Amino acid sequence: MIIGIDLGGMSAKGACLEGGKLFGRSTVKTSAKESFSETVRRLAALARTCGGKKFEEAEAIGIGSPGVIDGETGTIVEWTNFGWKNAPLKQLLEEQTGKQVFLLNDANAAALGEATFGAGKNFESSVLITLGTGVGGGIILDGKLFEGNKGAGGEIGHMVIREGGRRCNCGRRGCLECYVSVRALISDLKRAQRGESGEILRQIAQERGCVDGKTLFLALDRGDGAAQNIFRRYIASLGEGILNLANLLRPQAVLIGGGISAQGEKLLSPLREYVEERLYLRNFAPMEILAASLQNDAGIYGAAEFARRKRNGGT
Repeated sequence: MIIGIDLGGMSAKGACLEGGKLFGRSTVKTSAKESFSETVRRLAALARTCGGKKFEEAEAIGIGSPGVIDGETGTIVEWTNFGWKNAPLKQLLEEQTGKQVFLLNDANAAALGEATFGAGKNFESSVLITLGTGVGGGIILDGKLFEGNKGAGGEIGHMVIREGGRRCNCGRRGCLECYVSVRALISDLKRAQRGESGEILRQIAQERGCVDGKTLFLALDRGDGAAQNIFRRYIASLGEGILNLANLLRPQAVLIGGGISAQGEKLLSPLREYVEERLYLRNFAPMEILAASLQNDAGIYGAAEFARRKRNGGT
């Protein structure tokens, strides 16, 4: 039995993995206002709650965390949202639980979870792209997680798709994240609302009291021209990112995660069409585009699986 924890900015979710199934799910709140040591105490309590009476039987704890992770030392090198730098999560959590702890980036954890137990389980090679506030992802090659040097690889959101484009938080311009993150999409929708052709978008925003990814698809259902233009640009941007990944890695499948993936074929069908029309060697080495399937459990599955593999000497 392995305990998996998915650490986030507002909560940490955990569960025990045994026989390919999760049990003992539990959640604790997290906050940037709390100290690092307090968050570690919460994570230790979460692990014990998940394990319950079987906690002593747990072989290890795996944690998927945001930020830049040094997997070799189990240190969070930097997590900007929480202001953590060189935070020794592995060391402190091992001291408080008495269990061996393994740490990896949260997007990598989700990719490994999907590849092992979710939509990518039938493929040896897959790439997960998570479309959230930012754009993350993870790479699975020949059944193994590719982390890069010091675990700093797989930053899919920071590949440039438009030279000299929008400025990104990473300091460059034209990154994929600047065009296909939910934050970027909301910005585009709000900009269109202010235009002469944004009447339907304004109506939907008033009806729902907010603007989010679903706003776009509701406007598309009503035949809104402004929304159609935004969607075409969105598909083109995401498609170009996928084509870059295809030419570099040629995975058997690309998995789309994040809240927007719940739109299913409304998103995936035009995306497949865009990519397939432009995919180099598409007949020789085809590539599937699918929605991720584990939703909020992907990171828990992946963190636990990562710990299991590391404990057994694998990757």
